[in-house]
Amino acid sequence: MTRVALAFSGGLDTTVCVPLLEEEYGYDDVIGVTVDVGQPASEFDEAEETAEALGLEHYVVDAKDEFAQLCLDSVRANATYQGYPLGTALARPVIANAILEVAEEQGCTGIAHGCTGKGNDQLRFEAVWRDSDLEVIAPVRELGLTREWENEYAEEKDLPVEGGDGGKWSVDTNIWSRSVEGSELEDPSYVPGEEIYNWTQAPTGDTQEIEIAFEEGYPVAVDGVEYEPVELVQHLNEVAGAYGVGRTDSMEDRMLGLKVRENYEHPAATTLLNAHEALEGLVLTQEEREFKQLIDQRWSKKGYEGLVDAPLVSALEGFIDETQQRVTGTVTIRFEGGQARAVGRDSEYAAYSAEHASFDTETVGKIDQEDATGVAKYHGFQRRLANSVIDDDTDEEVELATDGGDADEDE
Repeated sequence: MTRVALAFSGGLDTTVCVPLLEEEYGYDDVIGVTVDVGQPASEFDEAEETAEALGLEHYVVDAKDEFAQLCLDSVRANATYQGYPLGTALARPVIANAILEVAEEQGCTGIAHGCTGKGNDQLRFEAVWRDSDLEVIAPVRELGLTREWENEYAEEKDLPVEGGDGGKWSVDTNIWSRSVEGSELEDPSYVPGEEIYNWTQAPTGDTQEIEIAFEEGYPVAVDGVEYEPVELVQHLNEVAGAYGVGRTDSMEDRMLGLKVRENYEHPAATTLLNAHEALEGLVLTQEEREFKQLIDQRWSKKGYEGLVDAPLVSALEGFIDETQQRVTGTVTIRFEGGQARAVGRDSEYAAYSAEHASFDTETVGKIDQEDATGVAKYHGFQRRLANSVIDDDTDEEVELATDGGDADEDE
Protein backbone atom coordinates (compact mmCIF):
# COMPACT_ATOMS: atom_id res chain seq x y z
CA MET A 1 0.00 0.00 0.00
CA THR A 2 1.35 3.43 -0.96
CA ARG A 3 0.98 6.26 1.57
CA VAL A 4 1.53 9.99 1.30
CA ALA A 5 1.85 12.54 4.12
CA LEU A 6 0.11 15.86 3.48
CA ALA A 7 0.86 19.17 5.23
CA PHE A 8 -2.70 19.66 6.44
CA SER A 9 -4.43 22.79 7.72
CA GLY A 10 -8.05 21.89 7.05
CA GLY A 11 -8.45 24.85 4.70
CA LEU A 12 -9.64 24.71 1.11
CA ASP A 13 -6.28 23.97 -0.56
CA THR A 14 -5.24 21.07 1.65
CA THR A 15 -8.78 19.65 1.84
CA VAL A 16 -9.10 19.28 -1.93
CA CYS A 17 -5.60 17.78 -2.03
CA VAL A 18 -6.79 14.71 -0.10
CA PRO A 19 -8.99 13.17 -2.84
CA LEU A 20 -6.69 14.51 -5.57
CA LEU A 21 -3.73 12.60 -4.14
CA GLU A 22 -5.80 9.44 -4.43
CA GLU A 23 -7.48 10.12 -7.78
CA GLU A 24 -4.73 11.89 -9.72
CA TYR A 25 -1.60 10.48 -8.11
CA GLY A 26 -2.75 6.97 -7.28
CA TYR A 27 -2.00 6.88 -3.57
CA ASP A 28 -3.87 4.29 -1.56
CA ASP A 29 -3.73 6.20 1.70
CA VAL A 30 -3.32 9.86 2.68
CA ILE A 31 -2.37 11.00 6.18
CA GLY A 32 -2.59 14.60 7.35
CA VAL A 33 0.03 16.30 9.51
CA THR A 34 -0.55 19.61 11.30
CA VAL A 35 2.40 21.26 13.06
CA ASP A 36 1.87 23.57 16.02
CA VAL A 37 4.10 26.66 15.85
CA GLY A 38 1.69 28.83 17.82
CA GLN A 39 -1.47 29.04 15.74
CA PRO A 40 -4.80 29.83 17.42
CA ALA A 41 -6.67 26.86 18.92
CA SER A 42 -9.47 27.43 16.42
CA GLU A 43 -7.16 26.38 13.57
CA PHE A 44 -6.46 23.04 15.21
CA ASP A 45 -10.16 22.54 15.83
CA GLU A 46 -10.82 23.20 12.13
CA ALA A 47 -8.09 20.75 11.09
CA GLU A 48 -9.36 18.05 13.44
CA GLU A 49 -12.99 18.46 12.36
CA THR A 50 -12.12 18.48 8.66
CA ALA A 51 -9.85 15.45 9.02
CA GLU A 52 -12.60 13.57 10.83
CA ALA A 53 -15.15 14.46 8.16
CA LEU A 54 -12.76 13.24 5.47
CA GLY A 55 -11.91 10.07 7.37
CA LEU A 56 -8.30 11.21 7.30
CA GLU A 57 -5.69 9.81 9.67
CA HIS A 58 -4.44 12.98 11.34
CA TYR A 59 -1.30 13.77 13.34
CA VAL A 60 -0.58 16.95 15.31
CA VAL A 61 3.05 17.76 16.18
CA ASP A 62 3.97 20.36 18.81
CA ALA A 63 7.03 22.26 17.53
CA LYS A 64 6.58 25.54 19.45
CA ASP A 65 9.74 25.11 21.53
CA GLU A 66 11.93 24.43 18.52
CA PHE A 67 10.41 27.31 16.60
CA ALA A 68 10.71 29.76 19.51
CA GLN A 69 14.39 28.88 19.88
CA LEU A 70 14.95 29.60 16.19
CA CYS A 71 13.17 32.95 16.60
CA LEU A 72 15.53 33.89 19.43
CA ASP A 73 18.47 32.78 17.28
CA SER A 74 17.19 35.26 14.71
CA VAL A 75 17.26 38.03 17.33
CA ARG A 76 21.01 37.50 17.79
CA ALA A 77 21.31 37.98 14.02
CA ASN A 78 19.02 41.06 14.03
CA ALA A 79 17.10 39.20 11.33
CA THR A 80 14.63 41.15 9.22
CA TYR A 81 13.62 41.10 5.55
CA GLN A 82 12.79 44.37 3.80
CA GLY A 83 11.96 45.99 7.12
CA TYR A 84 9.96 43.32 8.96
CA PRO A 85 10.95 40.45 11.29
CA LEU A 86 11.09 36.97 9.76
CA GLY A 87 8.14 34.90 10.95
CA THR A 88 6.49 32.71 8.34
CA ALA A 89 9.87 32.14 6.69
CA LEU A 90 11.43 30.74 9.87
CA ALA A 91 8.42 28.58 10.67
CA ARG A 92 8.39 26.73 7.35
CA PRO A 93 11.56 24.62 7.75
CA VAL A 94 10.48 23.72 11.30
CA ILE A 95 7.09 22.59 9.97
CA ALA A 96 8.66 20.77 7.02
CA ASN A 97 11.05 18.81 9.23
CA ALA A 98 8.24 17.79 11.59
CA ILE A 99 6.08 16.54 8.70
CA LEU A 100 9.00 14.66 7.17
CA GLU A 101 9.66 12.90 10.47
CA VAL A 102 6.04 11.72 10.69
CA ALA A 103 6.06 10.65 7.03
CA GLU A 104 9.13 8.49 7.54
CA GLU A 105 7.81 7.02 10.80
CA GLN A 106 4.53 6.08 9.10
CA GLY A 107 6.17 4.41 6.11
CA CYS A 108 5.11 6.99 3.53
CA THR A 109 6.58 7.00 0.05
CA GLY A 110 5.36 10.49 -0.77
CA ILE A 111 5.03 13.88 0.91
CA ALA A 112 2.79 16.72 -0.27
CA HIS A 113 1.79 20.33 0.31
CA GLY A 114 -1.04 22.57 -0.93
CA CYS A 115 1.07 25.58 -1.95
CA THR A 116 0.59 27.38 -5.25
CA GLY A 117 3.37 27.98 -7.73
CA LYS A 118 3.47 31.71 -6.95
CA GLY A 119 4.63 31.82 -3.34
CA ASN A 120 7.72 31.24 -1.22
CA ASP A 121 6.43 28.38 0.92
CA GLN A 122 6.67 25.76 -1.83
CA LEU A 123 10.42 26.43 -1.97
CA ARG A 124 10.90 26.38 1.79
CA PHE A 125 9.02 23.09 2.25
CA GLU A 126 10.69 21.35 -0.63
CA ALA A 127 14.19 22.48 0.32
CA VAL A 128 13.78 20.22 3.36
CA TRP A 129 11.86 17.38 1.74
CA ARG A 130 14.11 16.96 -1.28
CA ASP A 131 16.88 15.78 1.05
CA SER A 132 14.76 12.64 1.58
CA ASP A 133 13.92 9.70 -0.67
CA LEU A 134 10.20 10.54 -0.66
CA GLU A 135 8.33 11.68 -3.74
CA VAL A 136 7.50 15.39 -3.39
CA ILE A 137 4.02 16.34 -4.65
CA ALA A 138 2.38 19.75 -5.07
CA PRO A 139 -1.13 19.17 -6.48
CA VAL A 140 -2.26 22.80 -6.54
CA ARG A 141 0.85 23.86 -8.42
CA GLU A 142 1.21 20.83 -10.66
CA LEU A 143 -2.44 20.73 -11.69
CA GLY A 144 -2.69 24.52 -12.10
CA LEU A 145 -5.63 24.83 -9.72
CA THR A 146 -7.45 28.09 -8.99
CA ARG A 147 -9.63 28.95 -6.01
CA GLU A 148 -12.67 28.98 -8.27
CA TRP A 149 -11.91 25.46 -9.51
CA GLU A 150 -11.24 24.24 -5.96
CA ASN A 151 -14.56 25.60 -4.72
CA GLU A 152 -16.44 23.88 -7.54
CA TYR A 153 -14.55 20.64 -6.94
CA ALA A 154 -15.23 20.80 -3.21
CA GLU A 155 -18.94 21.30 -3.87
CA GLU A 156 -19.02 18.46 -6.38
CA LYS A 157 -17.26 16.11 -3.95
CA ASP A 158 -19.22 17.40 -0.95
CA LEU A 159 -15.97 18.18 0.85
CA PRO A 160 -16.15 19.78 4.33
CA VAL A 161 -15.14 23.35 3.48
CA GLU A 162 -16.97 26.58 4.23
CA GLY A 163 -16.92 29.41 1.75
CA GLY A 164 -13.71 28.29 0.14
CA ASP A 165 -11.06 30.17 2.13
CA GLY A 166 -12.33 30.40 5.69
CA GLY A 167 -12.62 34.20 5.68
CA LYS A 168 -12.06 37.47 3.84
CA TRP A 169 -8.32 37.58 4.46
CA SER A 170 -5.59 34.98 4.04
CA VAL A 171 -4.00 34.82 7.49
CA ASP A 172 -0.93 32.89 8.65
CA THR A 173 -0.16 32.89 12.37
CA ASN A 174 2.66 31.62 14.56
CA ILE A 175 4.02 32.86 17.88
CA TRP A 176 6.49 35.25 16.17
CA SER A 177 4.24 36.94 13.63
CA ARG A 178 0.80 37.17 12.08
CA SER A 179 0.57 37.86 8.33
CA VAL A 180 -2.54 39.13 6.57
CA GLU A 181 -3.00 39.28 2.79
CA GLY A 182 -5.55 38.87 0.02
CA SER A 183 -8.85 40.49 -0.89
CA GLU A 184 -8.66 44.32 -1.00
CA LEU A 185 -5.14 44.19 0.44
CA GLU A 186 -3.91 43.07 -2.98
CA ASP A 187 -4.50 46.67 -4.09
CA PRO A 188 -1.43 48.65 -2.90
CA SER A 189 -3.52 51.83 -2.67
CA TYR A 190 -6.12 50.26 -0.37
CA VAL A 191 -5.88 51.58 3.19
CA PRO A 192 -6.88 48.81 5.63
CA GLY A 193 -8.87 49.49 8.77
CA GLU A 194 -8.39 48.15 12.24
CA GLU A 195 -10.32 45.00 11.34
CA ILE A 196 -7.22 43.33 9.85
CA TYR A 197 -5.41 43.44 13.19
CA ASN A 198 -5.75 40.94 15.99
CA TRP A 199 -2.60 41.12 18.08
CA THR A 200 -2.20 44.90 18.23
CA GLN A 201 -4.38 47.73 19.46
CA ALA A 202 -4.51 51.10 17.74
CA PRO A 203 -1.72 53.24 19.23
CA THR A 204 -2.76 55.82 21.84
CA GLY A 205 -0.95 58.35 23.99
CA ASP A 206 -0.36 55.78 26.74
CA THR A 207 3.19 54.71 27.56
CA GLN A 208 4.87 51.93 29.51
CA GLU A 209 8.45 50.95 30.22
CA ILE A 210 9.79 47.42 30.66
CA GLU A 211 13.26 46.03 31.25
CA ILE A 212 14.51 43.10 29.17
CA ALA A 213 17.52 41.06 30.31
CA PHE A 214 19.86 39.36 27.83
CA GLU A 215 22.46 36.65 28.32
CA GLU A 216 24.91 36.18 25.45
CA GLY A 217 22.46 37.75 23.03
CA TYR A 218 19.42 35.73 24.13
CA PRO A 219 16.52 37.47 25.93
CA VAL A 220 15.85 35.61 29.19
CA ALA A 221 13.76 37.85 31.45
CA VAL A 222 11.27 40.72 31.48
CA ASP A 223 11.10 43.02 34.50
CA GLY A 224 13.15 40.54 36.51
CA VAL A 225 10.91 37.55 35.74
CA GLU A 226 12.60 34.73 33.84
CA TYR A 227 10.71 33.05 31.01
CA GLU A 228 11.23 30.08 28.74
CA PRO A 229 11.38 31.12 25.05
CA VAL A 230 7.74 30.34 24.14
CA GLU A 231 6.34 32.05 27.23
CA LEU A 232 8.63 35.06 26.81
CA VAL A 233 7.47 35.65 23.24
CA GLN A 234 3.81 35.19 24.15
CA HIS A 235 4.14 37.57 27.10
CA LEU A 236 5.73 40.32 24.99
CA ASN A 237 3.15 39.87 22.24
CA GLU A 238 0.48 40.75 24.79
CA VAL A 239 2.35 43.59 26.49
CA ALA A 240 3.72 45.28 23.36
CA GLY A 241 0.61 44.56 21.30
CA ALA A 242 -1.48 46.58 23.73
CA TYR A 243 0.48 49.67 22.62
CA GLY A 244 0.18 49.02 18.89
CA VAL A 245 3.79 47.88 18.54
CA GLY A 246 4.83 45.77 15.56
CA ARG A 247 2.65 46.67 12.58
CA THR A 248 4.18 46.49 9.10
CA ASP A 249 2.56 47.21 5.74
CA SER A 250 5.05 46.02 3.14
CA MET A 251 5.47 45.62 -0.61
CA GLU A 252 7.45 42.41 -0.44
CA ASP A 253 9.69 40.99 -3.15
CA ARG A 254 9.26 37.22 -3.17
CA MET A 255 11.93 34.76 -4.20
CA LEU A 256 10.27 34.08 -7.54
CA GLY A 257 10.35 37.77 -8.42
CA LEU A 258 6.70 38.63 -7.73
CA LYS A 259 6.00 41.76 -5.70
CA VAL A 260 3.16 41.32 -3.21
CA ARG A 261 1.47 43.41 -0.57
CA GLU A 262 1.76 41.96 2.94
CA ASN A 263 0.56 43.19 6.32
CA TYR A 264 2.21 41.85 9.47
CA GLU A 265 1.85 42.01 13.23
CA HIS A 266 4.94 41.18 15.30
CA PRO A 267 4.95 43.01 18.66
CA ALA A 268 7.31 40.67 20.55
CA ALA A 269 9.70 40.39 17.61
CA THR A 270 9.91 44.16 17.15
CA THR A 271 10.49 44.71 20.86
CA LEU A 272 13.23 42.09 21.16
CA LEU A 273 15.02 43.12 17.97
CA ASN A 274 15.07 46.78 19.03
CA ALA A 275 16.30 45.90 22.51
CA HIS A 276 18.99 43.54 21.24
CA GLU A 277 20.33 46.06 18.74
CA ALA A 278 20.49 48.71 21.47
CA LEU A 279 22.52 46.40 23.72
CA GLU A 280 24.90 45.53 20.87
CA GLY A 281 25.40 49.26 20.34
CA LEU A 282 26.67 49.51 23.92
CA VAL A 283 29.04 46.54 24.05
CA LEU A 284 30.38 45.96 20.52
CA THR A 285 33.17 47.98 18.94
CA GLN A 286 32.56 50.10 15.86
CA GLU A 287 34.33 47.56 13.63
CA GLU A 288 32.31 44.67 15.07
CA ARG A 289 29.03 46.50 14.57
CA GLU A 290 29.81 47.44 10.98
CA PHE A 291 30.98 43.97 10.00
CA LYS A 292 28.12 42.27 11.84
CA GLN A 293 25.65 44.18 9.66
CA LEU A 294 26.98 42.19 6.70
CA ILE A 295 26.77 38.94 8.66
CA ASP A 296 23.22 39.72 9.78
CA GLN A 297 22.09 40.55 6.25
CA ARG A 298 23.35 37.22 4.93
CA TRP A 299 21.77 35.30 7.84
CA SER A 300 18.48 37.09 7.20
CA LYS A 301 18.53 36.26 3.51
CA LYS A 302 19.08 32.55 4.18
CA GLY A 303 16.36 32.70 6.83
CA TYR A 304 13.95 34.24 4.32
CA GLU A 305 14.77 31.49 1.85
CA GLY A 306 14.07 28.83 4.48
CA LEU A 307 17.67 27.62 4.35
CA VAL A 308 18.69 28.04 7.99
CA ASP A 309 20.53 24.72 7.92
CA ALA A 310 22.85 25.78 5.09
CA PRO A 311 26.62 25.52 5.71
CA LEU A 312 26.87 29.29 5.22
CA VAL A 313 24.50 29.87 8.13
CA SER A 314 26.63 27.68 10.38
CA ALA A 315 29.69 29.71 9.41
CA LEU A 316 27.89 33.01 9.97
CA GLU A 317 26.77 31.84 13.40
CA GLY A 318 30.39 31.24 14.34
CA PHE A 319 30.94 35.00 14.11
CA ILE A 320 27.61 35.72 15.77
CA ASP A 321 28.41 33.39 18.69
CA GLU A 322 31.74 35.12 19.23
CA THR A 323 30.25 38.62 19.36
CA GLN A 324 27.29 37.59 21.50
CA GLN A 325 29.49 36.48 24.41
CA ARG A 326 29.47 40.12 25.55
CA VAL A 327 25.85 40.92 24.68
CA THR A 328 24.76 40.44 28.26
CA GLY A 329 22.90 43.09 30.19
CA THR A 330 19.57 44.89 30.36
CA VAL A 331 17.66 47.25 28.08
CA THR A 332 14.79 49.51 29.07
CA ILE A 333 12.14 49.70 26.36
CA ARG A 334 9.45 52.38 26.25
CA PHE A 335 6.19 51.63 24.43
CA GLU A 336 4.62 54.76 22.99
CA GLY A 337 2.87 55.71 19.76
CA GLY A 338 3.11 52.22 18.33
CA GLN A 339 6.87 52.14 18.86
CA ALA A 340 9.16 50.07 21.09
CA ARG A 341 12.05 52.42 21.74
CA ALA A 342 15.19 51.70 23.73
CA VAL A 343 15.56 54.43 26.36
CA GLY A 344 18.22 52.83 28.56
CA ARG A 345 20.81 50.07 28.46
CA ASP A 346 23.34 48.62 30.91
CA SER A 347 26.07 45.97 30.71
CA GLU A 348 29.25 45.08 32.53
CA TYR A 349 30.79 44.63 29.06
CA ALA A 350 30.03 48.17 27.87
CA ALA A 351 32.67 49.52 25.48
CA TYR A 352 31.87 52.94 26.88
CA SER A 353 33.08 55.32 29.58
CA ALA A 354 30.88 58.17 30.76
CA GLU A 355 33.95 59.90 32.22
CA HIS A 356 35.82 59.79 28.91
CA ALA A 357 32.84 60.89 26.82
CA SER A 358 31.75 63.70 29.15
CA PHE A 359 32.14 67.34 28.14
CA ASP A 360 32.88 68.09 31.79
CA THR A 361 36.22 66.25 31.88
CA GLU A 362 39.42 67.72 30.45
CA THR A 363 41.14 64.54 29.28
CA VAL A 364 40.30 61.11 27.85
CA GLY A 365 42.30 58.94 30.22
CA LYS A 366 45.94 59.76 29.46
CA ILE A 367 45.02 61.53 26.22
CA ASP A 368 44.87 65.34 26.26
CA GLN A 369 42.34 67.14 24.06
CA GLU A 370 45.15 69.00 22.27
CA ASP A 371 46.50 65.63 21.10
CA ALA A 372 43.63 65.59 18.62
CA THR A 373 45.11 68.57 16.77
CA GLY A 374 47.45 66.38 14.72
CA VAL A 375 44.61 64.04 13.85
CA ALA A 376 42.47 67.00 12.79
CA LYS A 377 45.25 68.24 10.49
CA TYR A 378 45.54 64.89 8.75
CA HIS A 379 41.78 64.29 8.63
CA GLY A 380 40.57 65.10 5.12
CA PHE A 381 44.10 65.71 3.79
CA GLN A 382 43.66 63.43 0.79
CA ARG A 383 40.32 65.07 -0.02
CA ARG A 384 41.94 68.52 0.06
CA LEU A 385 44.77 67.34 -2.16
CA ALA A 386 42.43 65.74 -4.70
CA ASN A 387 40.15 68.77 -4.77
CA SER A 388 43.12 71.10 -5.36
CA VAL A 389 44.09 69.11 -8.46
CA ILE A 390 40.51 69.16 -9.71
CA ASP A 391 40.26 72.90 -9.06
CA ASP A 392 43.51 73.54 -10.98
CA ASP A 393 42.19 71.61 -13.99
CA THR A 394 38.91 73.51 -13.85
CA ASP A 395 40.67 76.89 -13.65
CA GLU A 396 42.81 75.98 -16.68
CA GLU A 397 39.74 74.97 -18.71
CA VAL A 398 37.99 78.22 -17.81
CA GLU A 399 41.07 80.27 -18.81
CA LEU A 400 41.32 78.54 -22.18
CA ALA A 401 37.63 79.04 -22.85
CA THR A 402 37.71 82.77 -22.04
CA ASP A 403 40.89 83.72 -23.94
CA GLY A 404 40.08 81.64 -26.99
CA GLY A 405 42.91 79.17 -26.43
CA ASP A 406 44.74 78.31 -29.65
CA ALA A 407 41.94 79.49 -31.93
CA ASP A 408 43.05 81.30 -35.15
CA GLU A 409 43.00 85.12 -34.95
CA ASP A 410 40.73 87.09 -37.26
CA GLU A 411 42.48 88.49 -40.29
